[in-house]
Amino acid sequence: MSVTVPRSAGLNSSRGPALQPPPPGRLLQLMQVLLLPGLCLMSVCSSLAAAAPARPNILFIFTDDHAAHAMSCYGSKINTTPNLDRIAAGGMRFDRCYCTNSLCGPSRAVILTGKHSHLNGFMKNGDRFDGGQQTFPKLLQQAGYQTAVIGKWHLGTSPTGFDNWHVLIGQGPYYNPTMIDNGERVKHTGYTTDIITDLALETLKNRDPEKPFMLMFQHKAPHREWQPSPKHLTMYDDVTIPEPDDLFDTYEGRGTPARTQEMTVARHLRLNEDLKLAPPRNLTPDQLKAWNAAYEPKNRAFREAKLTGKDLVRWQYQRYIKDYLRCVASVDDNVGRVLDFLDESGLAENTIVIYSSDQGFFLGDHGWYDKRFMYEEAYRMPLLVRWPGVVQPGSVENRLVSNLDFAETFLEAASVRIPADMQGHSLVPLLKGEAPDDWQEALYYHYYEFPAVHMVRRHNGVQTDRYKLMHFYNIDEWELYDRVQDPDELRSVYGDEKYADIVRELKQKLKDLQEQYHVPDDSGSVPKEVPPRRPRQPKPRQQKPQPKS
Repeated sequence: MSVTVPRSAGLNSSRGPALQPPPPGRLLQLMQVLLLPGLCLMSVCSSLAAAAPARPNILFIFTDDHAAHAMSCYGSKINTTPNLDRIAAGGMRFDRCYCTNSLCGPSRAVILTGKHSHLNGFMKNGDRFDGGQQTFPKLLQQAGYQTAVIGKWHLGTSPTGFDNWHVLIGQGPYYNPTMIDNGERVKHTGYTTDIITDLALETLKNRDPEKPFMLMFQHKAPHREWQPSPKHLTMYDDVTIPEPDDLFDTYEGRGTPARTQEMTVARHLRLNEDLKLAPPRNLTPDQLKAWNAAYEPKNRAFREAKLTGKDLVRWQYQRYIKDYLRCVASVDDNVGRVLDFLDESGLAENTIVIYSSDQGFFLGDHGWYDKRFMYEEAYRMPLLVRWPGVVQPGSVENRLVSNLDFAETFLEAASVRIPADMQGHSLVPLLKGEAPDDWQEALYYHYYEFPAVHMVRRHNGVQTDRYKLMHFYNIDEWELYDRVQDPDELRSVYGDEKYADIVRELKQKLKDLQEQYHVPDDSGSVPKEVPPRRPRQPKPRQQKPQPKS
């Protein structure tokens, strides 16, 4: 429609003939012309506002001691994890995610605060987390998120920054846990991995649907003592798990700490608790019956075999690794339950799902179990992120990242300002497929818990794209690994003249990172000579005869 507006000869003049009003029909047409663009703009703005995506929900699934090389999406040769693989297939797998301190409590404190252990105050297990300090759950809560933590907490003080919390006491048992529900002790009966999942699902179902949520869904498994669920007690009974090539490692080419640790499959696994020559003490009668039916025939065969030497070590490895993988299988099953709920409830499309573990774990690698060292198997963390509409499904990221980056990532994803005193980098640009030119080229590591269980010496270190430099500073021993030439880290090349320039560069980088992160000098914190702890090997408990059914 076109409208002709009468021109006035004296439009810009104070004098001249007065404007004549248009006829009534023309007036209506003129008003339509003038108002229509504004009405259209209001309509467009309203539509854009309605279409603006809501802030994403955040589901952080966390386990304890789950090594990346026990996940099929990371190429495991010993097990499959179909539900964890669903997250990887629908999102991004980070192949070089590392921890700042390979230990349960310290890793959790770093994730909460975005700060290294020496600044958040939780340097070793047994410390108490300062719940008054800034954490990412508090910041999300202040920004309108519903926040909850369900499962393992292990920080010595009550959770803060959560609208709802239901956590294990300390490490917590695998069966029939007493938990703390928002300050009140509650006794549960059943398998802990199942119970934690039930509570997480209950939390999701009872949330306020008008608010975004952030749920930390945190399992005890597969932490030592690796007690399988009733469903998985006989899983792997009919197979032999492949041994790592270095199960009988002699530690040639490495220093004193590798030779003096107390975490070998051969000498340091406990007969009753770790190797299951007696059942757990806290089972119900039905649980005990199922346990004995699964383990007693195998234990009887072991006793009759009277194994020694390498044959005994091989049996211990099979018992350890099968129980570990049985616990992983339960985690995978329960992750599947939660993923199914997200799909069925319609939450999946606007929920970021993250899967990780507090550190890696030695699965017989170097003849060890446990973690603590900066060697790859214990240092590397699994990290999977599914974010529909943002992350390219099935993508893989190879840049160096760490648990120091998690808090910043959650905050940016939720459109919350990242505090300047956090020390990591948001992974959101990487999740979006961007390639930042200034991404971090080195990571800092620092382990403090010595003397203590497993007797792993205090050390710090720096990891770059190719090299890893480790300093066991209280005994002043250095190790350098060229991970291109020696990916299994079997031979330190520190002292090799070919690497002299690399050593100088990495020592300077280590110093620079310590200054950047305000790391206090810990040298001299323990004496060079420390008497070794003697592992306790109790006699197997005698079981009471079971009544015939």
